Amino acid sequence: MDESPRQLIDEVRKPVSLSPGRSARHDYEYKRCGTCNIFMGSEPLAGTRIVYVTKRKTKLDWAFFIEKIADHYKDAEKITLVMDNLNTHKPGSLYEAFAPEKAKALWDRYEFVFTPKHGSWLNMAEIELNVMIGQCLNRRIADIETMRTEVKAWESARNGMKAVVNWQFTTKDARIKLKRLYPTLDM
Repeated sequence: MDESPRQLIDEVRKPVSLSPGRSARHDYEYKRCGTCNIFMGSEPLAGTRIVYVTKRKTKLDWAFFIEKIADHYKDAEKITLVMDNLNTHKPGSLYEAFAPEKAKALWDRYEFVFTPKHGSWLNMAEIELNVMIGQCLNRRIADIETMRTEVKAWESARNGMKAVVNWQFTTKDARIKLKRLYPTLDM
């Protein structure tokens, strides 16, 4: 699981349309219309992802995304979620969003695995975010509703393709690159 802030940007001048032999052209000037946040949950080997667009990136927003993931995996006894150590990723966030019984039930359904500091590149959801940005959000989008529509369409198409992450970082590589986190027993 990861998140990414996005700017909402509108055109100030009408773009010049695409024509044969000529790319579409946009003026460098733009109008900033605020920001939003995109949460990404990815099951890399199954080729599925859950995307959630919010106005902000608060404790409550994170808690509702955690609930959304749990709803998606209704039959799962335990959900393993890899994420960074952001200050909103705490049990207290669930207790601020939900009644104590529901917060505890949600927290107990998860096994949270936190990436090491400066190790966000270990989070495969970040890879999916970058794919989404390149395939879907590499243009100006002015409002959050359009952002939600575009992201939902991308999510459906990508899930329909069952696109997986070809992760090639092995345990052996981890023991070299992250040797302080993966000690070996020298005999």
